[in-house]
Amino acid sequence: MKPLKFSKKKREYIKWGANVTEVRTFGSAPAQVKSSVPEFTADGKTADGVYANLAAISHAADEIVMDFIFVRPGLAGGRAGTRVIANPVQAKRLVSVLKKELKRYEDRFGPVKA
Repeated sequence: MKPLKFSKKKREYIKWGANVTEVRTFGSAPAQVKSSVPEFTADGKTADGVYANLAAISHAADEIVMDFIFVRPGLAGGRAGTRVIANPVQAKRLVSVLKKELKRYEDRFGPVKA
């Protein structure tokens, strides 16, 4: 989906969908918007990613542990591919971002059947 862009007075509007509009204000030239995501690089293995079809999540008082597991159909057991350990604040932010991304996905491709 291509965003709709237009300007009025000293504002630039970027409409990403029915519910998402980005507004940028500027003086004589558009301001550079700095991303809140820090720049990072990933080595080859990390960039390839890990497939998981099951997640096991547990917690302690100060951390949430998320194990992402690949279970091969027809075989007992599975293999943990990745373990992510996060503090509760970061885990809550992750949940929020996942909800937003799933909403955007469903707006584009239709409902996900769980």
